Amino acid sequence: MTGRHHDRQAALVPVADEDWPEDLADMLAGFAGGLNVYRTMAHHPALLRAWASLRDHVVNKTVLGAQGSEVVILRTGHRLGSSYEWAQHILRARKCGMADERIASIAGPPDAMAAQDAILARAVDELYDTARLCPETRAGLEQGYGVKGVFDVMATVGFYSTLGFILNTFDTPLDADARAELNARPLMPR
Repeated sequence: MTGRHHDRQAALVPVADEDWPEDLADMLAGFAGGLNVYRTMAHHPALLRAWASLRDHVVNKTVLGAQGSEVVILRTGHRLGSSYEWAQHILRARKCGMADERIASIAGPPDAMAAQDAILARAVDELYDTARLCPETRAGLEQGYGVKGVFDVMATVGFYSTLGFILNTFDTPLDADARAELNARPLMPR
């Protein structure tokens, strides 16, 4: 690899049902079989199995709430340049009641966002830019979400960064249902 250029390899195809690893048979009907990102991760069954518990917390048990979580995930996907994460989470953000204008704002400057979204976006940016939260951002997160919220922001950024690395490295295709839904109803920019 020279500089920012590298030879592109063929995409790693998400694992199809007929090739699904036997030691992951119990996971096919759940979250793991539902999205191409996890079907790609199924090329490493032990990692996918270990991933399940953290995923359950980050996705289902976060103190950030559904909308706060989506702000963090969307900003993380934006910072990674992960079109897959951005697209999937437009749909999830809509499902939890976020308007297109608000979703679109997550890719912009924090100063143009609602205050609670801005503190979450700043946290993501600081974690990417400095690998830590500044005292003001940490205090703002603690005020809005408590100490557990500070941990949940960091865990969510780390979790979705790993997924973004997988998606970007292996050129994982957007799931057909998500592509169809976004083609029928594209994100309306602000």
